[in-house]
Amino acid sequence: MPWGRADAGKQALYHRPDPVRVLTVVAGLLVDGDGHVLITQRPQGKAMAGLWEFPGGKLEVGESPEAALARELYEELGLTVRPDDLKPFTFASHRYEEFHLLMPLFVCRTWDGTPIPREVADIRFVPPDRLTDFAMPEADAPLVEHIQTAFRE
Repeated sequence: MPWGRADAGKQALYHRPDPVRVLTVVAGLLVDGDGHVLITQRPQGKAMAGLWEFPGGKLEVGESPEAALARELYEELGLTVRPDDLKPFTFASHRYEEFHLLMPLFVCRTWDGTPIPREVADIRFVPPDRLTDFAMPEADAPLVEHIQTAFRE
């Protein structure tokens, strides 16, 4: 629908002349029996190498977010997770220079296996209040804030 003259102010607010590529990735908030959460370190040779993040990755064509996350957790950490055990928790929306990242975060408290770093440099279970001790990508900041608030309650 074309913008009318009465909507000219709204057009300035909502219209973006330069198209932006939206990249959707899924992430998991794996919580152990002690209430600690799993973070993984990005390996050398990848963008943002050395930073810590929540495990996950890109969706493949035709894949649901839950199925993609279950696949990524197996590939990265050797964990078997049922998509039904992944519950929506929060999301991040962050503009990087080359793309805009949309990242739903799912909480998971049940999995089979012991996490091992298959496609990541390192893994750690940390108390939520210690997440800010680890250098993370900019997009993860609102996730960390939400996690810390939720786990304080």
